[in-house]
Amino acid sequence: MKFTPKHINRFLFFKLPSAWISGIRLKSIKETEAVVTAKHRWINQNPFNSMYFAVLAMGAELSTGILVMKKIQDTGKPISMLVTGTQAEFTKKARGRIRFVCTDGQLIDDKIMQAIQTGEGIQFNLTSNAYDETGDLVCTFVFRWSIKLKNM
Repeated sequence: MKFTPKHINRFLFFKLPSAWISGIRLKSIKETEAVVTAKHRWINQNPFNSMYFAVLAMGAELSTGILVMKKIQDTGKPISMLVTGTQAEFTKKARGRIRFVCTDGQLIDDKIMQAIQTGEGIQFNLTSNAYDETGDLVCTFVFRWSIKLKNM
């Protein structure tokens, strides 16, 4: 799989259509950072005229998970990945275009190397912060990821 916004957004359309329909889009992916956006609109709103929390969770999860997927692919090793927990804190109504940012790329590299070296399952937390158009923090999600080298 190619890890460009164009290819990942096509992947969303076919494999995660609820995220695509909700307006979740990958904007950029680098070695240490992934940025995902979603715009508040009728299809993804709640009764309080802001973005529904499940849409916020999808955007935040994609910003962490796409980094894990890319880094696993870069190793060429068969490694499984799974979300095993999540926490969220909401600080402001999500209106307008929301930007989800995960900057934990180096942590992911370290944990993948640990999983490869030990052959054990590794769990670690990745954080995604969501910002509105004015730069105010809207919410913070922490996802607990589990990775393990597959037995071949």
